[in-house]
Order: sequence, then structure tokens, then C-alpha cells
Amino acid sequence: MPVAAWPALAAVAIGAGLAAALLLVHHKAAVLAVLAVGAALLVVAQRTRAGERAAASAAAHPRLVPVAVAACGLGLVMLLREDNFALLMLCTVALQTLAALGLHLQFGYAGVANFAGAAFLGVGAYTAAVLGGHLPSVLVLVTGAGLAALAGLLLALPLLRTRGHYAALITIAFGLLLRTFLEVNDTLGGPQGLKVPGFTLGGLAFNDAIVFDEDTEWSFYVPYAVLALALLGATHVLVRRLERSWIGLALDAVRVDETAAAAFGVNGGAWKIAAFCVGNALCGLAGALLAMVTGFVAPPSFAFGDSLVLVSIVILGGIGNPLGLLPAAFLVVVLPEKLQGLQEYRFLLFAVLVILVLRLRPGGLLPRRLRRWPGLP
Repeated sequence: MPVAAWPALAAVAIGAGLAAALLLVHHKAAVLAVLAVGAALLVVAQRTRAGERAAASAAAHPRLVPVAVAACGLGLVMLLREDNFALLMLCTVALQTLAALGLHLQFGYAGVANFAGAAFLGVGAYTAAVLGGHLPSVLVLVTGAGLAALAGLLLALPLLRTRGHYAALITIAFGLLLRTFLEVNDTLGGPQGLKVPGFTLGGLAFNDAIVFDEDTEWSFYVPYAVLALALLGATHVLVRRLERSWIGLALDAVRVDETAAAAFGVNGGAWKIAAFCVGNALCGLAGALLAMVTGFVAPPSFAFGDSLVLVSIVILGGIGNPLGLLPAAFLVVVLPEKLQGLQEYRFLLFAVLVILVLRLRPGGLLPRRLRRWPGLP
């Protein structure tokens, strides 16, 4: 019996509606009401097994769901086309999710701990600041991703000689060293940072507002939002294809038991290096575009606390499931901005959210489903 498509489409529509509401409302009571509705829907989906039906529907229609998500994303951009702040939040969420996809490859697939995600964001961001006025913007993005991957390759050499929390300490040390280097390096602006040129494509300057007539003007964040969502969608498709391929199977084997994988001829070290470099490349790509969106970079933007934000997104969304990263990013990025009184306590809020998720939903908001052999019922 064919699986209907409407459960997956309904889940996408509900998610888009909650995202739009969270971006549009400003009063604290309204924000809390949106969060309460989202939590209630999550509980209902778990109790009625509606979430499982939506996941099965999405798996049965792998081409329809991405189209629906892309349509909802474009609809959200059009809805917010004149709201600068909401579009900036949408760009930030999309790019933080893109960076979290890189950590997702490392944590969820290869089992490599990385607590320096913000440092690799910084590599991409400073690449955009230094090269933005000398190279085409697309090439700047590619260069930022490449330099972040190269930095990850150099860090992978000592990383493979350690295990567990010792490996995590190496990444933490790298993040602290990079921030210190940026602060004392006057060539890169020192503590004051650097300005970043905007993105241009074929003569179109993304920093210019879109003016149709005297009464109609769209925010200059509209093309940035479209580009960020397009990059996020393309990267998500790539990550899902990797997961379902023999590459994802090899990464799963290395994560679960590297010794057993080696007995079957799987080179665990090589696969960990590959996952670490590709994941850091995604962080560098997100950092380069995020720097162009904000127009400025400085060392405090890439502190250890910002790395914890990315880790929180991965844990809250569900380690190993890229579908949970976007709703988790909305909670982690948008919620402190909407509840300004919580800004100074945002890390306390993240800690409470992580504890609640680990207590109530150990697998995250959207846990990863077990890998199934094709053809099995």
C-alpha cells in the first residue's frame, strides 16, 4: 500500500508556520505562546505517533518533501521581505544550521568531537574580510571553505592520536589559540576587527535595497536570505545522500566500533579525517557568507561560547539527524533575540534546554532513525 504524502507536507507546513510566527512576533508573551504551541504539537506528535507517520511519508517521497521545504522557505522570505531584522535572523539561522551540518557530519556520522566550530566559522569570515575586495564573491566563499578544510586537516593530525575527551580538548585549545591570534594580529584588525565587503553576483550588489517604485522597497537581506537558504538546501541534500551511500555506512561503522570496522578493511583514520575536513569546510562556507551578511568581523564573534552554541544546536536537534538542526537553530538563535531579558543568561538557557532534551528526549527533538537494509520491511 503506497504511503500518503500529506503527513510529511503537513509537518513541513506546521514547521514553516511556527518559524514565521516566531520571527514575526515581538512581545514576550506572544513568543512564549508560540513556544508553548510548538511544545504541545511535539508532545501530541509523539503520543499519537504522528511524527513517525510524517517521517515514513518523507522517506517514501524523497523528492516531494525538499520541493515543499524550498517553497515554504521562499514563501517565508516573501512574507518578511520588508522586515530587516526578521530577515537577518532568518539568514543567521540558515547559516548557523549550515555550520551545524558540518558538526553533524563529525559528531553524528564519524563520531569525531569538535568544540571549535566557531573557530572554523572565523576562518571563513576572515577570509571574506581579507579577500572580499580582491576576488569574486563566489570564489571568496569557496576559498573560505577550502582554508577551513585545510585548517581542519592540520588539526586532524594530533586529533587522531587521542580519544574521547582528550580529542575534545585539542579542538577547544585550537579555538582559544585562534581567537588569541586574531586579537593580537594588527594586520587582521586586532580586537577592533575588519569590515567585510558585501556579496556581489554578476553585477548585482546584495547590499543594495530592492526598489520597485516609490512605495515598494524590499530589504537588501532578501537576496542574502535566498542565497543562504539555497546553500543550506543544497548542503542538506548532499549530506543526506552521503548518509544513504556506502560512505555513510563506512562512517557509521567507524563511529560505532572503529576496531571492528578496521577488521573489515575500513580505514577509520582516513574516514575521520575526511569527515572532519568536509565538516569544517561547511563551517568555513557559512562563516564567509555570514561575514558578508553582517558586514563586520571581530574576534569576540568566534569565542568558545559560540562553539557551544553550535554544539547545542546539534544536540538539541538530534545527533545524526540533519532534519532536527533547523528547528533547534531557531530555538537557539532566535529565542534569545526575542526575549531580550534572557540575553545575559542565554548560556544558562542553552544548558537548561540541553538538560531537558537529554532527560525527556535523549535522542533530541528529531532522533535519528536506525539504518535499515534496503528491501527489509
